[in-house]
Amino acid sequence: MENNPLLIGKGIPPFEAIEPEQVVPGITLLLAELDQELTRLENKITPTWSGLVEPLDNLTERLTWSWGVVGHLMSVKNSPELRKAYESVQPQVVQFTNKLNQSQPLYKACKALRAGKDWSSLEPAQQRIVEAAIRDAELSGVGLEAQKRDRFNEIQRSLAELATKFSNNVLDATKAFSMTLTSKDEVSGLPPSLTSLAAQTARAAGEEGATPENGPWRITLDYPSYIPFLKHSNRRDLRQKLYKAFVSRASKGDWDNTYVIERILELRQEQAALLGFDSYAQLSLASKMAPDIAAVEALLEELRCTSYEAALKDLDELKAFAAAKGVLETTQLQQWDVSFWSERQREEKFAFSAEQLRPYFPLPQVLDGLFTLVKRLFGVSVTAADGTVPVWHEDVRYFQIADYTGAAIAYFYLDPYSRPAEKRGGAWMNECINRAKITEGSTTTTRLPVAYLVCNQTPPVDGKPSLMTFNEVETLFHEFGHGLQHMLTQVDYPGAAGINNIEWDAVELPSQFMENWCYDRATLMGMAKHYETGEPLPDHFYQKLLAARNYMSGSAMLRQLHFGFVDIELHHYYQPGGNESPADVRNRIAKTTTILPPLPEDKFLCAFGHIFAGGYAAGYYSYKWAEVLSADAFAAFEEAGLEDEEAISATGKRYRDTVLALGGGLHPMEVFKAFRGREPSTEALLRHSGLAGVC
Repeated sequence: MENNPLLIGKGIPPFEAIEPEQVVPGITLLLAELDQELTRLENKITPTWSGLVEPLDNLTERLTWSWGVVGHLMSVKNSPELRKAYESVQPQVVQFTNKLNQSQPLYKACKALRAGKDWSSLEPAQQRIVEAAIRDAELSGVGLEAQKRDRFNEIQRSLAELATKFSNNVLDATKAFSMTLTSKDEVSGLPPSLTSLAAQTARAAGEEGATPENGPWRITLDYPSYIPFLKHSNRRDLRQKLYKAFVSRASKGDWDNTYVIERILELRQEQAALLGFDSYAQLSLASKMAPDIAAVEALLEELRCTSYEAALKDLDELKAFAAAKGVLETTQLQQWDVSFWSERQREEKFAFSAEQLRPYFPLPQVLDGLFTLVKRLFGVSVTAADGTVPVWHEDVRYFQIADYTGAAIAYFYLDPYSRPAEKRGGAWMNECINRAKITEGSTTTTRLPVAYLVCNQTPPVDGKPSLMTFNEVETLFHEFGHGLQHMLTQVDYPGAAGINNIEWDAVELPSQFMENWCYDRATLMGMAKHYETGEPLPDHFYQKLLAARNYMSGSAMLRQLHFGFVDIELHHYYQPGGNESPADVRNRIAKTTTILPPLPEDKFLCAFGHIFAGGYAAGYYSYKWAEVLSADAFAAFEEAGLEDEEAISATGKRYRDTVLALGGGLHPMEVFKAFRGREPSTEALLRHSGLAGVC
């Protein structure tokens, strides 16, 4: 136990020393120590910042560090042994967290601090931290009587276990399906990037002689395999098979999430009722930027009205295009045809293909372009620091961020490639270490923030670097935007540093903001260089990329709105045990939020990890809510002049000093107004999407 790396509690995690068998004894001992520490704190508490918040931070950060490391490894290094250990000790973690959140002495001390004479002397960030602690305690059941509190805690434990089960089922179901193709006809239409990846995947699965030219080729449900196959395969029957496998993931057999979903919704509704809310959505919004359900629905409906007609037009044009090619299947376009024909239409309409761009976006070059941009905007330098810290996989990289003096101000890990056997899908940023002022004896130092940036892009294949699709480039920029808010914070209190204490529906602002720069001429042309020749992307490709930016944008927006409406409906109006199942609700909502209705086999909800295993329950609307903010924020740079370096630098400094620096220390509306000088408008989002004036 003395050498258990999970008990270090601070600093860079020693990933090379962490084994699954250390999780249960390490976390069990840690929880016992923290329980004693909590008791001591409750007995000697004083309602002051130094007597309450600082010791509480010290306590919670030990748990956040240790359990955070385990949770991170569950996402990127999943294994049966780690999964068993995690599930074994998770109920104890939830139990302690409930005890901490429901501590009457801590709650009363926070309220006493807020009502005391020293309150006005606290900084706004400190006041926000205390107010959030009071609110979160109330939303965690601190005011419940014994029997109701016990039931609330039981629900919390069950929901945590169900979320883990949901996520594991999706991972296992995704991993379990594959198509092994053996004839040239079966890979007709596939680009070399995919046949190379498919051959490499086949070799990894035991087909030692697999080659890109002769196969066999293994196609999976992992995004770098699934998406290009649907876009390019000439075999409609195989597209259908793959599509149906994808939309039915985790909906049958040992990995069936149908009951898991129903139980989660039932427990969330009961939890909300215990706290006095009419629905879980109301409980969710109690800590968000949106004032109420009506405001959320108003935004979603405004955007739905705008995008629905555009999406209808998109589909009509696609049908006409496909019909003109004289292919029999186009008389009734199906879901597995849309990606294929939209890619053909895009290629013909804009005279380029997504695959043609790949050679111009090798990961090292994209990183150089990204780092050049953040220096241009925010005056910080990013340099490689590989080999200076332990990593969990050989492909993981480590970087330092420095200010204009060259002094380090933050660090981040980058785990870029897809590993379907052990790594969950999607892309995310997470906290490794939060910024904080640390006082030891008479010395005070600033603890520098460290971020995890995780993607699932196409890995290097056959000696070539990772050649990224433009969508993968946008994803990397998106996650780096989250990372910038974590790493460039100027808040020294962990409770409001970086993304902490930011209302969830504002947290996507800096990430979506960064995506806009992928279309900025200086940024794109600076990083888009052929991986073999070093030649820059030809200008005609840049012009075509700009022209294609809003291709089928109505369909893309409507898809996101469909998810948002379904999420709100399930968490506000749906009644567990009523006449409708969650799938029925989704299909009803689909009548006004999809152009092609879902297939009977489509069990999308069974893999909707955002709301059933992530933080987006009754909050998926946040992507659109924050996109209004991010588009309007980028418009400030457009108004300054994207080619005016002095103006860009000044606007970037203002953005860094507000959106990136202030973290959760101010309400996001106040932060936005500090940057923009006014409240946000939807005008920029609709203009950027090519949908202004449609509705």
